[in-house]
Order: sequence, then C-alpha cells, then structure tokens
Amino acid sequence: MRKIWKAYLEVSLIKKVTIALILGITVGLIFGESASLLSPFGDLLMNLLQFIIVPLIFFTLIVGINQTSSSNLGRMGGKVFLYYLATSAFAIIVGITVASLFNPGEGITLSGTENIDIPENPGIVEVLLSIVPDNIIAGFYEMNLLGIIFTALVFGIGLSVMRASSHLNEMGDRLYHTFDSLNELTLIIMKAILQYIPIGVFAILANIIGNQGIDTLLGLGNFIVVLYIAIIVHLALYVLLMIVLKIKPISFFKEARTPMITAFVTQSSTGVLPVTLNAAKNLGLKKSLYGFSLPLGATMNMDGAAIRIAVSTVFAANVIGEPLSIIAIFQVVLIGTLVSVGTAGVPGAGIVMIATVFAQLGLPMEAVALLAAIDILIGMGATALNVTGDLVGAAVINKTEKNATEKG
Repeated sequence: MRKIWKAYLEVSLIKKVTIALILGITVGLIFGESASLLSPFGDLLMNLLQFIIVPLIFFTLIVGINQTSSSNLGRMGGKVFLYYLATSAFAIIVGITVASLFNPGEGITLSGTENIDIPENPGIVEVLLSIVPDNIIAGFYEMNLLGIIFTALVFGIGLSVMRASSHLNEMGDRLYHTFDSLNELTLIIMKAILQYIPIGVFAILANIIGNQGIDTLLGLGNFIVVLYIAIIVHLALYVLLMIVLKIKPISFFKEARTPMITAFVTQSSTGVLPVTLNAAKNLGLKKSLYGFSLPLGATMNMDGAAIRIAVSTVFAANVIGEPLSIIAIFQVVLIGTLVSVGTAGVPGAGIVMIATVFAQLGLPMEAVALLAAIDILIGMGATALNVTGDLVGAAVINKTEKNATEKG
C-alpha cells in the first residue's frame, strides 16, 4: 500500500487530473445517473478547498502586504482594477461578435411554459457595502471573500505601520514572523489537499456527465458550441497579450492548466482559489500581488461570465426574431460589465447576470429558463475562463512590476 501511495505522489498533478477527467467521462457515460453514488467524493473535494480558503487568503495577504511598500501596493491595486474592467468589457465584445457570426437561437421557439425562479440581484451598492463586514467573525464564517480581503488589508497595513514604528517595531516583527509561519503551515496543508484533487475531479465529472447525459448537450448544441468558440477566441487574445509582454505562454499554461481543469469541473472560481494561488506561486509571481489580486478576481473578475452574458443575449434576441441594435449592443457591454462584477458572489450568479441584462433589454425571461437547462455545461467553460483571466491578469501586472525592488 505504501508503494502505491508513493507511486501516486510521484506522478505529476496534471497527469493525475487528466486521467481523472477521462475516467470521469467514461464512468458517467457508462453508468448514467448511477454515477451519482460517487458525488460524496466530489463534495469532499469542495469541502477541503473551502476549508483552506480563509486562512490561505488571510495569511497570504498579510504577509504579502508586509513584503512591499504601500505605494507599490496602491499602484498594483489600481492596475488590477483597470485590468478587470477592461477585460470584462472586452469579453462581452468578443461574445457578441462571435455570437453574431453564428447566430445561436435561430429556429428555436418558446412555448411560453418555461419557468425558473431567479435569485434576487442584490445590486452593486449592496455588494460594495459587503466589503466592510459589520462583524469580523461573521465575515469569515459566511465566507465573504471581499470582507476577508478588506480585513486582511486593514490588519496587514496596521502590521506594516507597527514594524515601521520606532517603539513597536520589535513587537511588529515578532507578529509578522508568526503570520509568516502560519502562512507556511497553511501552504503545507494545501499541498496535501492538492493530492486529493484528481479523486474529487473524477467523482464530480462522472456525476455531471451521468446526470446531464448526451441529450441535453444535443438539445442546445448550437448555443454551447458558439459559447466555447467565444471562450477559445478570448483565450487566444490572452496568449497574444502575453506574447506582446514577452510572457512565455507555454510556461504559463504549464502551471495554469491544473486550476483551469479543476475550475472547469468544479464550476467554482472561489472553490478552486487554493489551486490558483499555488499556480501563481509556481509561476514565480509576487506574493504581494497575487495574494490580493486572485481572491479579488475570484469574486469580481468574470471574463467567462461576461462572454456567457453576451452569447445568451444574442441567443434570446434571435429566438424572438429581433436582432440586437447598435444601441442594444452598447447597453449589453455597459450593463454586462457592471453586472459581471456586481453579482459575481451571488448563488446562481450566472442566471442572475443573464436575467438582469434581459430585464434591461426587454428580452423574454422564458429564454433564461431554456438556458438554465444547460447551465452546468456552459458554466464549466465560463468558470475555467474566469480563473484563467485572473491568472493572466496577475502575470501581466507582475510583468509590469518587474522593476520593483522588493520580491514577492
């Protein structure tokens, strides 16, 4: 048994995940809904990832802040926000362009019986207010990532002030080393959790394929194909951006592929965050950068969701036989960018985003119900792109910061 475990550990994580993907699809197709018996193993993976997220974000960010100056942190933060807004808007433009070329939804009619309960959109104001938790413990308990990031920033900056103080520096240094040790402990635990990922991926994918089956895939196949074409186009633009900035795409994707695949299967940008942070570390990015940009991106940077909004809008317009006007396209870009940021942390966020844009443009909500039938299949690709966009952003901004004196 020990030899088997040792041999398992020696195989690279990406090879294990790839084998898990193939086995998951095979088992799902063969056993159908019976594959749901494996779902507890998938649930365990999600629990383990959620278990490590809070200490990982909190300690990584505090340590990262204390490895850079406040001016550098502010500069990097500004770049992160600009990147998120720009790529989200551009993703919507890509989605509309690709969808307009292939026209998904043509020939499909609504029966009028489609119905779906759409989660309430809390609005961007409420999301912004949630950044400052009224109770620190509740913020951690509720997994409010924006609140956790804010708390870590406050305590991290406070610790930095202590270390710079003439009479508190010794105490501040001791406290910093404590946080640094806790951060290393968290990373050790995370490495152990990473070894379980292939098993969880296998179980989740087998369950999805077994329950969704081929019929659902064929039912709205045109929409699914168009969405994935748009995702591939956007990925190509990421590659182009990296080439322009002299970032080696092959080296990047060698580390990024594991969080990409895990995000594809789990459909959770937040849940896969420990894997994404590990990839950023392996890429040699600054801890002071990725420590806050990746958790922030997991809740706010949604390029995949933006593409999903765009393709869904063109789909609904084609279903009712009213192609989008130039003004409507502009509205989709503007509203979709804000919505993809403002509702990212809401349960059922994909449906909320699409429904919000449809309501603004007067498109039929019945089309939302139609798209909900393939929510899992389109959510997989969108989530993988979300995570990729976060990592690309961290790599791009890290490149622009290469002349900074401190090391992350």
